[in-house]
Amino acid sequence: MNKIIECQNLGYTYDNGIKTPVLSALNLEINSAESLAIIGQSGCGKSTLLNLLGGIDKPTTGKVIINNSSLSQLSEEEITNLRAQHLGFVYQFHHLLKNFSALYNVAMPLLIRGDNTQIALKKSNKLLSDIGLQNRLNHRPAELSGGQRQRVAIARALINNPNCLLADEPTGNLDARNAQEILGLIMEFNQQKKTALILVTHDIKIAKKVDRFLTLKNGILV
Repeated sequence: MNKIIECQNLGYTYDNGIKTPVLSALNLEINSAESLAIIGQSGCGKSTLLNLLGGIDKPTTGKVIINNSSLSQLSEEEITNLRAQHLGFVYQFHHLLKNFSALYNVAMPLLIRGDNTQIALKKSNKLLSDIGLQNRLNHRPAELSGGQRQRVAIARALINNPNCLLADEPTGNLDARNAQEILGLIMEFNQQKKTALILVTHDIKIAKKVDRFLTLKNGILV
């Protein structure tokens, strides 16, 4: 299997006049097609870790390697391109563009990078149809249910065929039925498309559904 993401001796400290250590000497790797859950109490640094793994934030110490490229050796533009090529992100809140339809929201990553508009929309149409939203293509976020909005967010994260999906409490804002459906959808892509999955959650029941889970406690994974 190919190693998609690796971090070595990763550390992160908040510095707002007072230094507050969050992560310390943390090591982790995930391979293609693997699913991993990271659990822990609120405020323990789970989302911070995900942002570091995705190249959104920079570590205080250590390094993150994505697809054999160390982020510390890349420019901001190179990191952005690497992230767009290899990673997909899903959050607790969908962060959809309110003035655009589901079709355009999903196609947006392709349109931003300059892909042909008709080809991008065709890919978006197929992906939304695959997840049961073929009758909601032209609906804006306000016209969709919470579960439907999160499905659109997942489709947007997968439109680039990423090597790894980073999901930060993707079911945390949903009722039990929708949460189960969204989790099933994410796991389906992990298994069928061989997309690696790193899932941050506080729910041990969700964590037990993936290949393995680790607990983030006192800045380290155990």
